[in-house]
Amino acid sequence: MEHFLEKLIFRSRWVMAPFYLGLVLSLVMLLVKFCQELIHMAPLVLDMNENQMILLVLSLIDMSLAGNLLLMVIFAGYENFVSKIDTGDSEDRPDWMGKVDFSGLKLKLIASIVAISGIHLLKAFMNVEGQNKENLAWMVGIHMVFVVSGVLLALMDRIVEGPKSHH
Repeated sequence: MEHFLEKLIFRSRWVMAPFYLGLVLSLVMLLVKFCQELIHMAPLVLDMNENQMILLVLSLIDMSLAGNLLLMVIFAGYENFVSKIDTGDSEDRPDWMGKVDFSGLKLKLIASIVAISGIHLLKAFMNVEGQNKENLAWMVGIHMVFVVSGVLLALMDRIVEGPKSHH
């Protein structure tokens, strides 16, 4: 009975696979929105002022960072919790793939969130005259919470790791 239960629990990791497939679909949906934004704005580029162009580029970077974040979660989550991804001898396999553990994923996740939050904050500052000062203060406060959370997560990981000898 114990052996059966352990096999069942071990095989239950495959229940996570549909979650990662859903995230792949989310990546495709993000690509659609990226292309939609690019196609919508491309004809207007000659009529844009500098600030509008910078805001467009920041929006595209924001979506790109979100896509990178999704990809990291998909790859690292699947490899850490479901199964190793067999890419054969592909030269295109990212160096970090298979090396990002849960702790590394957590730090990459918070770093991406801080970057995305920073881009949203920069976009708000690009149009500071049109921003409600209270909303701007909330945005700065929330961004700082993300930054402090990231620092604390990194500090906790460093404490858990303990002193390492560098021989």
